[in-house]
Amino acid sequence: MMGSTSWVHWAILLVVVILIFGTKKLGNMGSDIGKAVKGFKDGVKGGEEDKPAAPAPGTIDVDTKEKK
Repeated sequence: MMGSTSWVHWAILLVVVILIFGTKKLGNMGSDIGKAVKGFKDGVKGGEEDKPAAPAPGTIDVDTKEKK
């Protein structure tokens, strides 16, 4: 029947996608999409909770490099 989708159709499609892209590339794409969605959610929330606090005025930055 035209237009019907069963689990067999989805299984065949999944096998074809895995053969074309490979499992490693699919895993990388999945993690990249997850990071993008997390970044989008943080952006919608405002994401200001994760930002480090700015140093107070008058403090000295101790992460300076030594001269040689």
